[in-house]
Amino acid sequence: MAERAHVLPSTHSCKLCTRSLWFPSDLAELRELSEVLREYRKEHQGYVFLLFCSAYLYKQGFAIPGSSFLNVLAGALFGPWLGLLLCCVLTSVGATCCYLLSSVFGKQLVVSYFPDKVALLQRKVEENRNSLFFFLLFLRLFPMTPNWFLNLSAPILNIPIVQFFFSVLIGLIPYNFICVQTGSILSTLSSLDALFSWDTVFKLLAIAMVALIPGTLIKKFSQKHLQLNETSIADHMHSRKDT
Repeated sequence: MAERAHVLPSTHSCKLCTRSLWFPSDLAELRELSEVLREYRKEHQGYVFLLFCSAYLYKQGFAIPGSSFLNVLAGALFGPWLGLLLCCVLTSVGATCCYLLSSVFGKQLVVSYFPDKVALLQRKVEENRNSLFFFLLFLRLFPMTPNWFLNLSAPILNIPIVQFFFSVLIGLIPYNFICVQTGSILSTLSSLDALFSWDTVFKLLAIAMVALIPGTLIKKFSQKHLQLNETSIADHMHSRKDT
């Protein structure tokens, strides 16, 4: 997937062979793209699956923002549960690729561009080294700094790659769940007015309530076992604009 790049292979039976694919930047583009891919998927399911996985890993591996639209697209294309499983796995694998790329090529760049942020995270990681996995879960569930920055800085902070992988896999389940379920619901709507029906609103509220449960449990654990000062961390992290 590239920005308006022609990637669909030409076939005589496919009406979409001249259509282009792109990374969506808003809901209108997302809906248009999902319609194109769902139609094409009827005859080329494996190709669409491979294309989606490649696009997702590309964004995650190179720390490119915008994976939320791909999560919503997964719900529209693959349904709520397969889409959720797929996004959780791809998020973890892609973040781990970013971790490995940063450990080989990006350490000096990250430290030189974000010295204060790296120093603060390093200090908090060392303070919570005995409960490191739960601290990483807390950072994913209550992001005080962008996920892409955590992926890039994790090798510098000496976070073991196994703990890193599973913290992403588990910690981003609520976020992925909301996005994928929303995509699954939006794909069934025939018009924008249906988005504001009571049935749709109740479904979205139920999704939000379910997604809050793991976050609440982790927050209670963190208050007892982790060394955190959420306000000071958040203020420091957002004191500068990310470049």
